[in-house]
Amino acid sequence: MSCIIVQPKELNKSVLSVKVQDIPILSSKVAAGFPSPADDHLDNALNLNDLLVKHPAATFLVRATGKSMEGVGIFNNDILIVDRSVNPVHGSVVIAAIDGECLVKTFCQEKKKNWLQSANPNFPLILLEESNSVEIWGVVTGVVRQHGSNGRVCLN
Repeated sequence: MSCIIVQPKELNKSVLSVKVQDIPILSSKVAAGFPSPADDHLDNALNLNDLLVKHPAATFLVRATGKSMEGVGIFNNDILIVDRSVNPVHGSVVIAAIDGECLVKTFCQEKKKNWLQSANPNFPLILLEESNSVEIWGVVTGVVRQHGSNGRVCLN
């Protein structure tokens, strides 16, 4: 896979042109285990940008492909929220361009060594050496997943 670099001014135009709408949110929580009675009223409205995007001018979305990050809850076709203004630390999930190939991996750092690691043990470590052309594009701050092609959560 090759990378397409989006200049910040182009990114700002596209992010700012999106119409943002608040979505109603129920004040009660939904039990994922033992059932409990639900409240019949709405709490405040929730703006997903306010919840998921802390730095709009530095944030972009990218779609994940493959199985290498399933161990941290990133699955094929998930949409990743990436913040370019956040500095990666040991354990951050990042988007990196290595020799022109875009990857989502966990950034690891120990003493003077840096590497990228998959969450799937069947994938090898990628040592970040001077010989590699490496650029960390940003830190993954959220994941958006659409369940099923019909938009419904289902088991099949």
